[in-house]
Amino acid sequence: MKKLLFLLTAFLVFINVNSQILDPVKWTTKMEQKSEGVFVLTFNAVIEKEWHMYSQFTPDGGPLPMEVVFKNQSGNYNLVGKAKESKTKTAYNDIFEVNETFFEGKAQIQQEIKIINPKLDKIEVELNYQACKEVCINLKKNFTFSIPSNVIAAAVPNQNKNVLEAVAQNTNTVDTIKADSITPGLGASNVIETPEKEAVTTTTATASRSLWSIFFVAFLFGFTALLTPCVFPMIPMTVSFFTKQSKTRAKGIRNAIIYGISIIVIYVLLGSIITAVFGAGALNALSTNVWFNLLFFVLLVVFAASFLGAFELVLPNSWANKLDSQADRGGIIGIVFMALALAVVSFSCTGPIVGSLLVEAASNGGLAPIVGMLGFSTALALPFMLFAFFPGWLQSLPKSGGWLNTVKVVLGFLELALAFKFLSNADLVLQLHLLEREVFLAIWIAIFGTLALYLFGKISLPHDSPITHISVGRLGMGLLVLTFTIYLIPGLWGAPLKIISAFPPPMEYSESPMGLSVSGGNSTKIDLPEGGKIGPHGLLVFDNYQYGLAYAKKVNKPIMLDFTGFACVNCRKMENNVWSDKKVLPILKDKIVLISLYVDDKRALPKAQQFVSPTTGAEIETIGDKWTDFMISRYKTNTQPLYVLTDLEGNSLNTEQQTISYVGVDEYYNWLNAGIAKFK
Repeated sequence: MKKLLFLLTAFLVFINVNSQILDPVKWTTKMEQKSEGVFVLTFNAVIEKEWHMYSQFTPDGGPLPMEVVFKNQSGNYNLVGKAKESKTKTAYNDIFEVNETFFEGKAQIQQEIKIINPKLDKIEVELNYQACKEVCINLKKNFTFSIPSNVIAAAVPNQNKNVLEAVAQNTNTVDTIKADSITPGLGASNVIETPEKEAVTTTTATASRSLWSIFFVAFLFGFTALLTPCVFPMIPMTVSFFTKQSKTRAKGIRNAIIYGISIIVIYVLLGSIITAVFGAGALNALSTNVWFNLLFFVLLVVFAASFLGAFELVLPNSWANKLDSQADRGGIIGIVFMALALAVVSFSCTGPIVGSLLVEAASNGGLAPIVGMLGFSTALALPFMLFAFFPGWLQSLPKSGGWLNTVKVVLGFLELALAFKFLSNADLVLQLHLLEREVFLAIWIAIFGTLALYLFGKISLPHDSPITHISVGRLGMGLLVLTFTIYLIPGLWGAPLKIISAFPPPMEYSESPMGLSVSGGNSTKIDLPEGGKIGPHGLLVFDNYQYGLAYAKKVNKPIMLDFTGFACVNCRKMENNVWSDKKVLPILKDKIVLISLYVDDKRALPKAQQFVSPTTGAEIETIGDKWTDFMISRYKTNTQPLYVLTDLEGNSLNTEQQTISYVGVDEYYNWLNAGIAKFK
């Protein structure tokens, strides 16, 4: 009887401890034969209420995109296209400043494959994905699809579709540490459940605001395009044509309205074609790809060189001539061809602007290219319609002249500055550290400093008219650019530069993450302990447990384990909102040793250090796998952020609440003090 009670108690303890290992996504799978040797693999997911799971196409630099890995593909089967997804949602994430793409409620992933090895008996697939609510979880699940040999042999054109239920081996992998690499004494006790906090994802209203912001930015692009030498002179000429050639004023106004609507339709059609050809999700994927970021960089540099006067980007003259001849036909068709002629003739000025706008809109994906073209074309078309309504306004338009080329040159400098954002994206993804924060800011200081000199008339470019003086407006613009340039300079010494926070690399991606302290004109180098790095708010951080432990023993301070992720939204929220608090930050700086363990670190472990987790049965292949398995095996949870205070022997200092997660400042502060007070 006692033995039975003991087993029952042990079972209840096991259930209680493992209840903290969350799994909010439940999967079912099937495989359908489409034709001879061709199958469709389907993964259906049911996502718990208030949770969301990120898509394959959510952009890099934000939450972790899903990965579909076919482990035994080589020599056995080919993939037909990329894995397709069911309907997703898009919302702006103000922490990572990207439009993230995710599933809610349910999801479906489908991949078509063509088998090339007739002896193949199974297909092994691994799904890596992130699910979030008030915490984030990185999960890895393995699926095995069994293929009976007779299915391949009997695959003839008239064969009935065969549906095979997959043998799904759902392995909840999260990352771990090998038993012999952990200091003895790192024990685990019951985990206190974290109170529910706000969901990670912003609302659909936020996504709508993001599209509105794209519209207004594009509208400004269109208004700027009006002020270029290719477009501005066309306004009085075109409006005069409609007002003078039409028999009545009403007809002239009608023709001008048709002309303006035609301009809008042409550019919106361009955005629609781009979205249709590439797909909303593909635009996101392309915009976050290293090679496409490099391509965008080159394109913007070419556009900038064109605006600065190195050469003209023009479409073939035959196109304009043919459109002009069609415009003479009269009627609505003729007006539409006039609008097309405007688009072609003004391409040397509007082409780089439209190209830059589409590149930037592609970073947002979804309807962004269409919304961007709508905003741009509306600004471009509006004056033609308004001046037709009120022809007397034409008298108030400034005369064409050298100031129009000045607008082009200013746009060229802005395009050049924007180009380096995309080069920086590629450098960040590859972690090459070639364009670190200081180098990026130095380039921007040089670009905007040169622009200020240009506006003050100190330098001129090929198509500029000689000037004897500068206007008050140009002087004001020069002062504004000079002020911005001076604002950038302290960034070289670690100033946050919040106005442009979305553009340069983060503070941590820097030659001097803590900034430069200057004394007597000489920079003081900061010596970091072995394995130490500068983290958020200038904190000393270790991302290797052994180095962190060695330093903690040296300085005799307790350890705070920070289980985090590069793509963990609420980890960044805790760092930005809680760690930065004036009563919390001094504790993190002076009273503990911080060890941040990244569970989504995809760098492979050396083969000799890879193993199968005795806790989950999962294959531990990456550094992230190692730290996640450490978290599961020691603390019986798989959520991030997760914080643990330990002594130098690895024993938890907080006995009542061993771990803490996504909480407010006061609770976090009290938890820190309670654990540190017990450190001996």
